[in-house]
Amino acid sequence: MKQCFNLISQLVKMAEVHVIGQIVGASGFPDHSLFCKWGIHSGGGWKILSGLREGQTQVDNPQSQDAAYFAHPIDIHFATKGIQGWPRMHFQVWHQDAFGRNELYGYGFVHLPTSPGQHEIDCPTWRPTGTFMESVSQFFLGGGPHLKNPDLIYSGADRYKLQTIAMGKIHLRIGIILRNFDKFGIEC
Repeated sequence: MKQCFNLISQLVKMAEVHVIGQIVGASGFPDHSLFCKWGIHSGGGWKILSGLREGQTQVDNPQSQDAAYFAHPIDIHFATKGIQGWPRMHFQVWHQDAFGRNELYGYGFVHLPTSPGQHEIDCPTWRPTGTFMESVSQFFLGGGPHLKNPDLIYSGADRYKLQTIAMGKIHLRIGIILRNFDKFGIEC
């Protein structure tokens, strides 16, 4: 009980960020029948008060449209003592074929906006290209190269060494609510 009270009293002394919105959908990918795995990564000075850090959308298989619609909700509430390590969302877009096999179509990430209000965000995606033999194998058998370490999606140092190809975009509608930033001297 005392530990819970100490944690609550510490969090009251922190600025808060509430992220509310949705993964609207995806467009520009070569095939239909897409789903998206997502996660939110933040620095060590950030604590999650409520909400999920990661999730997955349903598979959308539109018959007559070029875009997949997910309307997948995002609702996460953070407490922080500073803006270092500001949260960012990372994504993996997958294609599910008629036999239920899943193939990676792209990786992407975006920094969440630092200003309060409603934001429409398009997240460009990419995927590793691999060698010539891997691309031939991918054409005939499916599959393809994957990242061994998914942290490369949002960490820039080693990501720029990869050979990639551009894929489609993920569309987000995100609302940001900031609380107590001015009270604790944090400027965004």
